[in-house]
Amino acid sequence: MSVIEHYILTLRCADGPGIVHAITGSLLEVQGNILEQAQFTDEDSGVFSLRTKFESPLALEDVRKTVTAQVAQFSPEMTLRRESDRRRALIMVSKHDHCLIDLLYRHEIGELPIEIPLIVSNHPDCERIAQRHGIPYAYLPVTAETKVEQEAELLRLTQEHNIDVVILARYMQVLSDDLCSKLSGRIINIHHSFLPGFKGARPYHQAHDRGVKLIGATAHFVTAQLDEGPIIEQEVERVTHAHSANDLAEIGRDVERLVLARAVRLFAEDRIMLAGRRTVVFK
Repeated sequence: MSVIEHYILTLRCADGPGIVHAITGSLLEVQGNILEQAQFTDEDSGVFSLRTKFESPLALEDVRKTVTAQVAQFSPEMTLRRESDRRRALIMVSKHDHCLIDLLYRHEIGELPIEIPLIVSNHPDCERIAQRHGIPYAYLPVTAETKVEQEAELLRLTQEHNIDVVILARYMQVLSDDLCSKLSGRIINIHHSFLPGFKGARPYHQAHDRGVKLIGATAHFVTAQLDEGPIIEQEVERVTHAHSANDLAEIGRDVERLVLARAVRLFAEDRIMLAGRRTVVFK
């Protein structure tokens, strides 16, 4: 008896008639049953984006061959994988461990459908956390003199471990333009939403001094333009004059954890599609 596999298909191409018909027709050929489907056409750019989850008794390469042949006329960017083949994530962290701990907890209880083969840091502080979870920890200290060498090692590690996404869980180093280019669309960062207003050290104290009423966090893809990459997820929390600077920092940590976890899960489920400086996110 054939094993029924669950597959996830994503596709981007110039919009036009017949795209959905070609996809659904190809799935019919492979005895596919659509379980979930979302699509969107950006009228400004004319780009069509689609995500389909379906089941089929055929093997991955047989499905890929059939679907590829049917949609080839549209010259799409396409991905197809078994849902059970989880995305592999490399997590980077410095000293602040709240996002790292949250991701590892969610992974441990099954909320994040990813594999985490490695944690990388420019400080040794979080190694004990990695050890508790049985995950290898690579300590790559970064200085002006070692930055090029350590980024080359980081790139080597992503290749060695077949990494799909690099997660900056409060990694406090600016990545070079070259590395951002080589891993374009594959690095997710989290930062507080005060940028660009309150740059530098102690942003929550700066915000407190200015009497802000909303704080939040943004998860985005990393580009050469610092903290300006395509946005994936955001959240805000209302605060008042009664909150101290330390209160704001505590609330901010909670929001950062939540937003980063949401963004990672969206990536893990192939729900994010790049559209220039924006993203299409199928929730």
